[in-house]
Amino acid sequence: MVLSADEASALVDRAFAVRCAAEDVATALQEGAPQRELTELVVVLTELARDAERLR
Repeated sequence: MVLSADEASALVDRAFAVRCAAEDVATALQEGAPQRELTELVVVLTELARDAERLR
């Protein structure tokens, strides 16, 4: 599979967003965040991961 420069850049951007969301979850866990906050963060992480796996 060959990606255009724009597609490759978009893929990198989506992967970065997933990493940032995962780090947000890890930080919230370390800080003892309430269940509701963790649930919201995991929902965002899951949505970003689904988006990241799609090649455009």
